[in-house]
Amino acid sequence: MEKKTKMKFNVLAVFAIIIFCFAITPKTLQNDTYYTIKIGEHIMQNGIDMKDPFSWHEDLPYTYPHWAYDVAIYQIYNFGETIGIGGFTAIYISTILLCILLGITFYFISIKLCHNELVSFFITLGVMYMMGSFIAARAQLVTYFLFIFEILFIEQFLKTKKIGYAIGLVILPIIIANVHSAVWPFYFVLFIPYIVEYILVVIIDLDLGYNIQIKWKEWRLKRKEHLKVKPEKSEEQAKSIEKLTNDIEQLQQRLEKNIQKREERRKNPYKLKLVKEKNAKWLILIMIICAFTGLLTPLGDVPYTYLIKTMQGNTMKSISEHLPLTLIENKELLTVFVMFLGIMILTDTKIRVRDFFMLGGLVLLTFMSRRQESMFLIICGFIFEKLLVAIFEKYDKTGTEKTIKAMTSFLGKTLTILLVILVSFLFYKGKMKSPFVNTSAYPVEASNYILENLDVENIKLYNEYNYGSYLLFRGIPVFIDSRADLYTPEFNGTKNEEGKYEGRDIFSDYINISTISTYYDDKFEKYGITHVMAKKASKLNMLISRDDRYEQIYEDKNFVIYSRMEEK
Repeated sequence: MEKKTKMKFNVLAVFAIIIFCFAITPKTLQNDTYYTIKIGEHIMQNGIDMKDPFSWHEDLPYTYPHWAYDVAIYQIYNFGETIGIGGFTAIYISTILLCILLGITFYFISIKLCHNELVSFFITLGVMYMMGSFIAARAQLVTYFLFIFEILFIEQFLKTKKIGYAIGLVILPIIIANVHSAVWPFYFVLFIPYIVEYILVVIIDLDLGYNIQIKWKEWRLKRKEHLKVKPEKSEEQAKSIEKLTNDIEQLQQRLEKNIQKREERRKNPYKLKLVKEKNAKWLILIMIICAFTGLLTPLGDVPYTYLIKTMQGNTMKSISEHLPLTLIENKELLTVFVMFLGIMILTDTKIRVRDFFMLGGLVLLTFMSRRQESMFLIICGFIFEKLLVAIFEKYDKTGTEKTIKAMTSFLGKTLTILLVILVSFLFYKGKMKSPFVNTSAYPVEASNYILENLDVENIKLYNEYNYGSYLLFRGIPVFIDSRADLYTPEFNGTKNEEGKYEGRDIFSDYINISTISTYYDDKFEKYGITHVMAKKASKLNMLISRDDRYEQIYEDKNFVIYSRMEEK
């Protein structure tokens, strides 16, 4: 394909990706964004003190797992306030820009890895569409870039062994440890398929069965040749030596034939393509070096311990994004799985062993936790593209070139742009009037009431998990918010002699109160609760509204506030 045609198509693709990514970026902020702003502000004013400043619970330690991102978001928010466009507007604009940059980055790295502009373009649009629910002003949006570049650097290093890619692979985990230390261990997970493929090739190439037999017989032959033999047994000795010599020759011939057959199978495998990457051994060294990068952060050992502590706690069983995937409820992801299976089963397309392990591992992680769906999409998007490119190269080598030429003609460009704009408008149409803060989900007016009528420094307000972050953003100390780790013994307690964590399990108490698994007033007495905020439709509100010990002092369409009466 001519360079000029490629350039025209790339310009068209980038324009389409920009329009599409702008349209799918949500306008309404997620709950984590609110505490991110306030933590960034706190760090700018007080540094990283490893203490929680926003809950009214005393002396809770906080790990600041994405401190660098928090500071960046606060700076963006503050800049928006300073220039008069509003902090939320500035964050929305920054999220749009990051989404667009993610789409463009994915597109060009796809071309680099798969060498097909047309397939890269459509896969990019498909991946970004499915990533829509993960596009938000959260630290994960930055780490998507880092993991994409990790795949690029690994594959380019294996191909070229250029030191620049190795340096890049060492720098990336340093950034992750400071931007989003919770996912730092995942950086090493992406190395595993490449290293496993290399180890498999090495083990297979050892031909242990033949080589052990050859070495054993050579040892016996050498021993017999140097052994002093009585004259009457010399003939028997000669025959034994001859037999061992013949056995060794036969084994060596069989070994050579086995090597030839193995090389032929590798050139034309059935399904799994096993390739020996000579530079893969250096990946092991790089990974070992990267294991020390978690120390290059002001958070101490947080990159090493955060995920382990989280998995030991009970938040994984209660927070929606950590729950196992129910595939039937996610028709789009189900369609992707079916497409993968269809290509691998119904076609003769071959897949690299490392890609097979990567695909299988990420599918398993996705079923274990819904939040891993995003990692599956951005990493396995490259694998899916490789499979599609292989199909096109085998059955229609010139098809993609003809399509690109058609799309870069005047009529083709016009139709493509109009189609992308139409589809993008349909996505954006429902967001045009969306507010930055969803008043049905977050207590905007109720917060105004609290700030105007209650002494926020001296009350102990019980609130629900999903809007706690908004309350602390407004300067109201909270019972709990979406920093779930903060409220578990794994993070605020210490290990006992049995290896279990002992501390305040505020998160479990919240779950039991909200699900009415325990008597709410006993827990409120335990914490000294003075006021209760609840959503009108909650189970807790249904009970408290009938309890004479609670006086309703505020009500709107979605929220209600009670004052807890002291017992006489």
